[in-house]
Amino acid sequence: MPRLKKELGLWQGIGLLATSLLGTGIFVVPATSAALAGPSSVWIWLLLIALVLPIAFTFARLGRRYPHAGGAPHLIGLAFGPGAERFSAFLFLAVLPVGLPAALNMAAGFWHALFAMNDWSLWAVQLLTLCGVLLLGLRGAGSSGSLQLLIAGAIVVMTGLIWWLGDLSWHDGLQQLPQLAGLPALGSAMAVMFWCFVGLEAFAHMGEEFRNPRRDYPLALLCGVLLAGAIYWANSVAVVKFGLYGDEATNGSAIPMLLAQLLGPSAKWLAAILGYLSCFASINIYLQGFARLIWSLADEGKLPRPLARLSSRGTPVRALLCILLVCVLATGGTRVWHLPLDQLIRYANGNFILVYLLCMAAGWRLLPATGRLLAAISCLLCGLVLLALAEQALYALLLAAGYALWRYAPALQRRWRSQQPSVE
Repeated sequence: MPRLKKELGLWQGIGLLATSLLGTGIFVVPATSAALAGPSSVWIWLLLIALVLPIAFTFARLGRRYPHAGGAPHLIGLAFGPGAERFSAFLFLAVLPVGLPAALNMAAGFWHALFAMNDWSLWAVQLLTLCGVLLLGLRGAGSSGSLQLLIAGAIVVMTGLIWWLGDLSWHDGLQQLPQLAGLPALGSAMAVMFWCFVGLEAFAHMGEEFRNPRRDYPLALLCGVLLAGAIYWANSVAVVKFGLYGDEATNGSAIPMLLAQLLGPSAKWLAAILGYLSCFASINIYLQGFARLIWSLADEGKLPRPLARLSSRGTPVRALLCILLVCVLATGGTRVWHLPLDQLIRYANGNFILVYLLCMAAGWRLLPATGRLLAAISCLLCGLVLLALAEQALYALLLAAGYALWRYAPALQRRWRSQQPSVE
């Protein structure tokens, strides 16, 4: 079977990853973390970036040595065998029915802030968003990268405007040291912030489409992490300086409120458009990543072969259509049954951390010398975050138990029957 078209460059890769990490978080998480930890949250961003870098370096080294559209499940399979690859792919895809409807709902919510919209019109916006993902998928990864680079640039400009008009400086962010007496609050804030850096596993599926993956993929990954981290930190400084944090409603509208203070009431249009585009960028890279995982598994004979067919532009359109159909059904189901999307997506976060943990363990098996040390540190960090999730990891653990029961119960039953004495 032909492989995917190589059309991603360094800057397009940076745009893809940065916008994936920013997503909706740029408009919510800086204020939410400040509400939990106060001004100390500014320092926690710097600490978190330092802690995430070993994970990013491990992904970069793995992607450089093993660029493949299968992404994290492929790497886990190389280290631990096909059973582990199937399990991690199952965990990754199991996020789709619960995580994507919530993300689509958040994206549509930015238009709801501008216009009076009912449930049907909000669902129409979600379907149009999926159509936009399909159009980009038809054009290839290069088009997605170029568009998301523009979105990342717009967010950088917005952040620069806030700092310039708000007369902010580095001293505003570093003048108050964290208070050790508030360690529980600092830990809660860090747990919230960590989800801003969930997205590396989706980017791993794009490694095969870089024109020069050995050079550009690790650079794009590391630069994207640092760019997203810098934007989060800068917006956190602004939120803390202007005191725009507190209850849930204030946290959710902190950045639009700040823009309205600095640029006037019409700035709500800027916030809504940038918020929607940021959501769209995050949704796009996840769905394109899911499609590449499906295509890769089908290309290797692990899923039906028709899903491995590529379009004339070398893109996995059939796999993407399959993913989009699941999204349409999932969004329809959540509207019919009024499922608590915010709670479901928090539970789905456990899947990502479990995939991260398995991928870092794969790095320990596959990488030499320094790479193994970084992977070991990353394993420890992911394990601590998984423990910190507590009951929110229940969704991932139940999926793991269900998969194990489905996969191994028949063999165990046959073995048990074979050991029973025969009755004549």
